[in-house]
Amino acid sequence: MTGEAKADEPQIHPAVSVVGPDEGEVIVLGTTRMRVLEDGSHTGHRLAIAESVLAPHTQGPPQHRHAQHDEGFYVLSGTIRFTVGDEEHDATAGTLVMVPPGTPHTFANPTDEPAVMLSTFTPDLYVQYFRDLQDVLAGGRPMTPQANIEAMSRYATDPA
Repeated sequence: MTGEAKADEPQIHPAVSVVGPDEGEVIVLGTTRMRVLEDGSHTGHRLAIAESVLAPHTQGPPQHRHAQHDEGFYVLSGTIRFTVGDEEHDATAGTLVMVPPGTPHTFANPTDEPAVMLSTFTPDLYVQYFRDLQDVLAGGRPMTPQANIEAMSRYATDPA
């Protein structure tokens, strides 16, 4: 039986990841609640996915550029304002925004209603950034622009 598996040997297959509606790692960053659905551990670190709920009038991060990963945003509900350089785009439910490496961007919820988006990170590099921000807040330190920029710099990201 050259090249064939024997019937009594266990077969190794990648594990399928299933994350239910009340599961996933929750990261709270001020008025934003993020639920990490895939942190890259099931995708060979090629892809991470998170769901974020932005409270009304939530400001996003400082405008920034990623050097090593693409970031995608799919708006599930509400309106999210994406600022790309000097251009603003109000994205409503059903809108996909893809940000390639090197593109300056940020986002916010300028409305009176919550907004929900699904984000992708390819590769998964940036998920740890959100964990780092949560650690800053949990440690009682204020989330200053400098603290945010310092965290970004650890993940191949610079302010725009």
